[in-house]
Formats: sequence, C-alpha cells, structure tokens
Amino acid sequence: MQKHKVIWSPSAEQDLEDIILYIDEENPINAQTIFEKIQNVTVNLELYPSKGKVIPELKAFGITSFQQIVLSPWRILYRQSNSTVYVMAVIDSRRDIEDILFNRITRESNSS
Repeated sequence: MQKHKVIWSPSAEQDLEDIILYIDEENPINAQTIFEKIQNVTVNLELYPSKGKVIPELKAFGITSFQQIVLSPWRILYRQSNSTVYVMAVIDSRRDIEDILFNRITRESNSS
C-alpha cells in the first residue's frame, strides 16, 4: 500500500489553531482531545486518501477534485495530487462553506 505525504496549507493550519484556541478557553482537555482527533483523521489520509467524499457545494459547480471528511461539527477539506494530500481547510460545518471560500479567495487575491 502506497503511503501519501500529507501537507497542511497555511490557512488550514490557522483554522486548526483558531479552533483549538477557541475551545481551549472553555475546556482545555476537550481542546486537546479534538486536536488529536483532527490530527488522527489527517494522518489516516497517508494510507487512505480516497476515504473522504466529494464536497457537495463544489460538486454542484462541477468541481470534484476536493474531498472532505466530516468530524462533526468540523469539515476537513483536502485534495489529492499524485502521492500528496493537501489539507486545505478545517471549517465548522454549521457555517456556509461558500461564504468561507469566497472570503479566502478574496483575501488571498488582495494580498497578491
């Protein structure tokens, strides 16, 4: 079985840090548990990169190269390219993904 390299984008790393810091304010033990769960999911992508499902909101636009794994209430968004898996975002599933992605694209294009 081929092992894939998992790379976190800077924005996904920031997502995870923001989530953990927010939870840590109320419950440090829970923050550590959630951090470990999210890390374990992404480590599993090394062996099982096709485990996730296509992101429905993107599929509606014909974009099927991005997948997600739901670890309620978070969605871990990633894409696979050859033997590398890129973790692109970790977002709260209760938020509108289209708004989140639009804001990121806008912010990144303004910083260029």
